[in-house]
Amino acid sequence: MNFLGSLWNNRAAFAVLESMILWSAVTIAFYLFAKRFYRRWPRWWTAPLVVTPLLLIVVTITSHTSYSVYINGTHWLITLLGPATVAFAVPIYKQRHVIRRHWLILAIGVLVGSGTAMVSAWGLATMLGLEGSLRLSLLPRSISTPFAMTVSGEIGGVPELTAVFVILTGVFGATFGESMLYWMPLRSALARGSLFGMGAHAVGSNKAHQINRDEGAIAGLVMVLAGVFNVLAAPLLAHFLR
Repeated sequence: MNFLGSLWNNRAAFAVLESMILWSAVTIAFYLFAKRFYRRWPRWWTAPLVVTPLLLIVVTITSHTSYSVYINGTHWLITLLGPATVAFAVPIYKQRHVIRRHWLILAIGVLVGSGTAMVSAWGLATMLGLEGSLRLSLLPRSISTPFAMTVSGEIGGVPELTAVFVILTGVFGATFGESMLYWMPLRSALARGSLFGMGAHAVGSNKAHQINRDEGAIAGLVMVLAGVFNVLAAPLLAHFLR
């Protein structure tokens, strides 16, 4: 009897390991393919953050794989967001001279930008009749994924759902942000970079780097500062929302 129980436990553990290896490999392979595809045809709809999830959705639906099975197999990839969050200290250190020179305007921009993003998300969700955890998951959509998932969990949202909203915000923000530069009187690297860093976080920072190195550096800095601010403000925000 003990032998059968041990054999069953070993089979269950092997199945979990097999699922982890399979879905992790599929996810990484799709992402690498999407990156190469984007380098050849750089369009907003070919961005890796768009192509990879779409490919995964097709495969999981076709193979009749549930979300719980997929997320259990790739959960270790999500844990890597922790080190990624710590690594965000690097751009802050590299751009410390910019912070010293423009600390006031950066602080005001992050505060106003974060407030506008949350209020607009809350208002839009209310207009569409969204309530509960779905509406709370929308609030941190304008900050980078590691920070957004942390904030979402703090205020009662669904971190995985928030990650989807973050991707959509980043892709559309970067796309329309480039067009807005032609219509808005933004001339300085500080203003142009802040537009992408605050409005489209990581995807916007990447787009800003493609336009100009200085804009890209500012966008990355503003993205990190906005994320840190939102994480620190999350407990207070949760208190008022509950």
